[in-house]
Amino acid sequence: MTPTADNPTTVAYVGSRTTPERAGDGKGIEVYGVRDGGTPWEPLQVIEADNPTFLVTDRTRRFLYAVHGDLSEVSAYRIAPGSGRLTPLGRQDTGGRNPAHLAVDPTNRFLVVANHSSGTVASLPLREDGSIGPLADLLPLPGTPGPHRVEQTGAKPHHVPFSPDGRFVVVPDKGTDRIFTLTLDADSGKLDPGPEPSTVTREFAGPRHLAFHPHLPYAYTIDELRSTVTTYRWDASRGSLEALHTVPSTPPHATGDSRGAEIALSPDGRFLYASNRGGAGDREPGGPRPDTIALFAVSTSTGLPTPVDWFSTEGIRPRHFCLSGNGRLLYAANERSHSIETFAVDTTSGRLRHRGRVARTGSPTCVLLVACAS
Repeated sequence: MTPTADNPTTVAYVGSRTTPERAGDGKGIEVYGVRDGGTPWEPLQVIEADNPTFLVTDRTRRFLYAVHGDLSEVSAYRIAPGSGRLTPLGRQDTGGRNPAHLAVDPTNRFLVVANHSSGTVASLPLREDGSIGPLADLLPLPGTPGPHRVEQTGAKPHHVPFSPDGRFVVVPDKGTDRIFTLTLDADSGKLDPGPEPSTVTREFAGPRHLAFHPHLPYAYTIDELRSTVTTYRWDASRGSLEALHTVPSTPPHATGDSRGAEIALSPDGRFLYASNRGGAGDREPGGPRPDTIALFAVSTSTGLPTPVDWFSTEGIRPRHFCLSGNGRLLYAANERSHSIETFAVDTTSGRLRHRGRVARTGSPTCVLLVACAS
């Protein structure tokens, strides 16, 4: 099939900030047809919505779900085969404030949501038509707040990925300097602490997002408050983490404030990438210099990352970035400079080369690439 605006081979869904309280200049969820390399994306559709800050598809790629930052809702959309355009299917309350991330369980029956400002994790059932049912369970996260007087006032989960085998939900919590390990009952949606309920991190780390190595028993966090990357040994049998190694995510010459944002590994697990946002939090404008993505080489024997280089994101506040399926392209969403930039990835060295701007769009916070079903 020849790619066209009505039948692109890959679609990019872009979430954004839209409200004045977050200096949002976005429109909602934007749908783009993706072209090769640094060629600008083709705008296909805009779904107006308040702060759709993170997006995910179900396991069949027939439905898309969005959390709405600073609110208390999650929304559902049907994905049209071929074109990738969206049809709204309704919303549900998440039982908490400021949902920041969401994930679909391996059985495709439940949606798990991190309520960042309320310090809770929610589960909601997914119906056969893709819509979302009412709240199934809501689990408060325990623990003493960390020492940061502004950023650590209580539990603040920001990520709810499933472990590679799907048995556990792993929850980095910026507010209590812990990483929680939960189980989800695939029949009832009930959430419970795992055999090893949590791992205490370094004080003031503020773990934000976590990535599992694709082949080795290791996991890595980007620690928002310290701007560090921490390596953990992952015990899949008990769902436990053992801290092994911490390294700064910022360049050695960086002296200013920074907040870590996103972390990802190359498909072969040889390289790790982490984004750095200049400044001391979301309320600051960021800049004037562009922010960076750090490159680490990952040892195939120990799993430990070694810093290699830092690359400009060609913009300000890379809240999110993602790799293409083959790992040869990286897309960085620069929230405060309103652009999505593309980088070619050298698969031998892991290094990035800027290829160009693929979209000029307001306050992008998430990029989700989806291969279109015919």
